[in-house]
Amino acid sequence: VGIWCLKRPELRRTKCALYSASGAYLSDRSYHERRENSNENFSKRRVVGVVGVGASFLLGIYGYRYLKAFSESVSIFVLDDSDDRRQVSSTEELDEEVASYQGIPGGRIDGLPTYKMADVAKHSSAEKRLWVTYKEGVYDITDFVDSHPGGDAILMAVGSALEPFWNLYAVHKTPQVTKLLEQYRIGNLDPAEAKENAEGHDPYHADPSRDPELVPSNKKPFNAEPLPERLIENYITPTEYFYVRNHLPVPVVDLSNYAIEIEGPGIKSTSLTLEELKKMPKHTITATVMCAGNRRSEMSQVKEVKGLYWGPSAIGNATWSGVKLSELLEKIGFDESTNEALHVQFEGLDLTPESNPYGGSIPIEKAVDPKGDVILAYEMNGKPLTRDHGYPVRVIAPGIVGARCVKWLNRIVLSKEESPAFWQRRDYKGFSPNVTAETAKWDEAAAIEELPVISAICMPSKHDHVHVNDDSTVTVRGYAWSGGGRPIIRVDVTSDGGDRWVEAELVEKSDARPGRHWSWTLWEVKVPVTASQNQVELWAKAVDSSYNVQPESFKHIWNIRGVLNNAYHRVPINLVR
Repeated sequence: VGIWCLKRPELRRTKCALYSASGAYLSDRSYHERRENSNENFSKRRVVGVVGVGASFLLGIYGYRYLKAFSESVSIFVLDDSDDRRQVSSTEELDEEVASYQGIPGGRIDGLPTYKMADVAKHSSAEKRLWVTYKEGVYDITDFVDSHPGGDAILMAVGSALEPFWNLYAVHKTPQVTKLLEQYRIGNLDPAEAKENAEGHDPYHADPSRDPELVPSNKKPFNAEPLPERLIENYITPTEYFYVRNHLPVPVVDLSNYAIEIEGPGIKSTSLTLEELKKMPKHTITATVMCAGNRRSEMSQVKEVKGLYWGPSAIGNATWSGVKLSELLEKIGFDESTNEALHVQFEGLDLTPESNPYGGSIPIEKAVDPKGDVILAYEMNGKPLTRDHGYPVRVIAPGIVGARCVKWLNRIVLSKEESPAFWQRRDYKGFSPNVTAETAKWDEAAAIEELPVISAICMPSKHDHVHVNDDSTVTVRGYAWSGGGRPIIRVDVTSDGGDRWVEAELVEKSDARPGRHWSWTLWEVKVPVTASQNQVELWAKAVDSSYNVQPESFKHIWNIRGVLNNAYHRVPINLVR
């Protein structure tokens, strides 16, 4: 199938995954799963398995060699342990992926002692060591706990299986995490008990269906982005193509029991149903929302980072309708001249295993400023919010990172402190390139609020074969945006490493004034190429109204969480005349 796909010209781009090169891995994995599930007729299955692995290996080698010949015409993907795909940027990176594969994470290792869950349960304190299990593996993680990026949340799993927690936080199911876990391997788990652990409840069973064109970077929780070319088809991103960023399972909301609780010093504690909210004055804004990890995949090419492997499409522009937070707070008695609150905290209905809600906060100055345009939105693009986008109510804090635009809004708290939620205190913060997970001082780092200027080339895509226009140019299109309400004033594009830049036409943009310019700008440009060139690398950079400009490379803005990925966008292409 993989070889057939590679030979079909119309399937060479994003629709073409490298099944042939992964054939041996998938057959080997299937073989082991069958061995684990039953010993019946094992000798026959072993013969079939060996034949299957051998055949797939030969097909894989052929497909891989075929791929090298067409590496500039296809997109290459590898499958991680949770069956999510990650794009490989070169055949050299594919070599590294193949070389690093060391078998099934959590699979049985001959020669290690076998334990029962009762044995693991005895090791749930530092004095007795901290043990966990994953699939058929038993691990002593005592020496890792202090450097766990998620803080002491890992302690919930000690003395038991990781599966219930990793089913919820499926972002752990990556080669990087499982490789790290294997360093702490001390034994095997009884196969029957490992099977019981794997058959637990799926917390994502009630998630909504999604448009099949969205490209997932993670399935549980669901996180996905559209193809880049979709972004520039419309100034207002259609809801079905708007990127989805979920941290936890999508809650099922019963409107008959739904209300937003509002509390804090100097205001009247209030509870508002959706219908009561709709009776207040309705405001509509057009605003771009972007994930802090947008374009993280490019930063990962410098050095591996923690987080989802986003491309350039974890961003979208929509109309949002609802109640202004500033008007709501004024209605329930907020007086900025006397109130000592410094932050407004938001909590959602999506819950962690320990029943803690997803949360975030924004500065009080943003929340109470009528020109800050913070909306408690119940409509997106003129229709009720979809479940993935926060039904029935979500926060839209325009110009601020998407992580603070809490979905499935349940509670608002005025406070002197930032939100205590993990995602405010231990995530979505930027660090110096030399800071590691072990040396990061989370409590001292500032939480991301306004985002920096960014742009991306949406057409052509990486390694596309692009027709050269009659005037010896190629047409390039993309988006640009800056946080804090700063409009884009210029986009520059080059095809020769920056010797000559061409200023793009800003073809679609808002006419809002600086400070309230919440929407992105779509741009287009014809970039000259020379007759002798068969390949070029396009670079794009944007400039906002404060003359902030994108940095040239990711090397000097690299950070452990892979956020604030706003270096020049670089897209190599092949020229066709």
